[in-house]
Amino acid sequence: MSDAAQRRADAPTLVASAGEDASDRRVDVGVLVAHAPGTDPDRLESFAHRACGDAVAELASATDVAWRCHMEPASRLADHSRRRPSEFLDRATQRMVEGPYDLVVVVTDVALVSSRERVVPGLASPLARVAVVSTRHLRSAPRGDPRRSLDDAAVRWNAATLLVHLVGHLLGARHGDGGAMEPFDFDPDRRSVPRFDADVARDLHRVADEIPADEAEPWGRLGRLAFHAASAAGNPGRVLRALVDSRAPLLPLSLPKLSTAALAPTLVIVFSAESWDVGFHMGNATAALFAVASVLAAALYLLFSQNLSFPRKRHRVVTEHTALVNVTVFLVLVFAMVGLFALVGTVMLVIELAVFPPNLMSNWPSLEEPTVGVVDLVRTAAFISTVGVLSGALAGGLEDPAIVGHLALFARRP
Repeated sequence: MSDAAQRRADAPTLVASAGEDASDRRVDVGVLVAHAPGTDPDRLESFAHRACGDAVAELASATDVAWRCHMEPASRLADHSRRRPSEFLDRATQRMVEGPYDLVVVVTDVALVSSRERVVPGLASPLARVAVVSTRHLRSAPRGDPRRSLDDAAVRWNAATLLVHLVGHLLGARHGDGGAMEPFDFDPDRRSVPRFDADVARDLHRVADEIPADEAEPWGRLGRLAFHAASAAGNPGRVLRALVDSRAPLLPLSLPKLSTAALAPTLVIVFSAESWDVGFHMGNATAALFAVASVLAAALYLLFSQNLSFPRKRHRVVTEHTALVNVTVFLVLVFAMVGLFALVGTVMLVIELAVFPPNLMSNWPSLEEPTVGVVDLVRTAAFISTVGVLSGALAGGLEDPAIVGHLALFARRP
């Protein structure tokens, strides 16, 4: 028996199952409970157990594939603070590889926030195949009423509905597909789990047949790199969709420390004669290559210095969806650095056009031509912004590394 199979036999507990069991047509779901200090983990585990039991029947019916939910040991959070779903991503991907599991569901009792800082009942990451459910939102009640209990019927059936809805997202379904994929709203009168529409069920059946994804035990760093590249090349649509949804070029606006570290030195450099000499005498091709190299170097530095690859604990086995997560996070960093480059370059260009006297540079003796064109100003601004990108990555970094995985992998609403 392999190490992974032995671990599954020893630690996780089978808590829910549905569908005809077939070794080549089965979805194994790992269920992780993350509870706040002072919370009874047994009650939260019982809640997760019941939610899985209510959900797997509909999932098995819609996909025509057997579903098995395995309960992992509960973990205690450090405090009661609200959290982004990406903060659970490291442990989820680690358990996914060790299980091994095809999907992972995290159940927590702390508040969960979206990328828009709104408290939500749950969020899903189709690329990472991780869903996070929060009981805090489900237990909330109208003003003046006591909070609902985990044993409340409304909480039970809304939790099961939310779980089915989020797993539908993990399998590629979207809002508006009808039935269980309608945007989730808590319904106090709900007493059953809505079904998937027939068209959606056919798509889920097709996707479920593709699970589990490919996995490999690549030899060395080059083998891992090749497996990551092959996984991305085989799933370009999924990676591109995640990049579009992440709005990566706008990421520097959410990281003021990074942006400040990039802008501060350039505001000094732009008034330096030496930087203008270099920018004016640099070729266009050289400036472009320098910009590309700086963006890639900054992205790689952030990736490794902030340890943003998943899972952070090195494992012998690498799964396809874990490789896709890592490729997407790296590409998000690349496009974020492109956005930072554009931000700094725009500021530099505005200073060149609006602050400097138009004939100041043309009187410099180091210029071979007495005229200064727009291309010269753009090239100089680009040169200065490359310095800003590197200084931002080195000096500023990411004050909140979890935000990258949050924006890159998780949807904005349930």
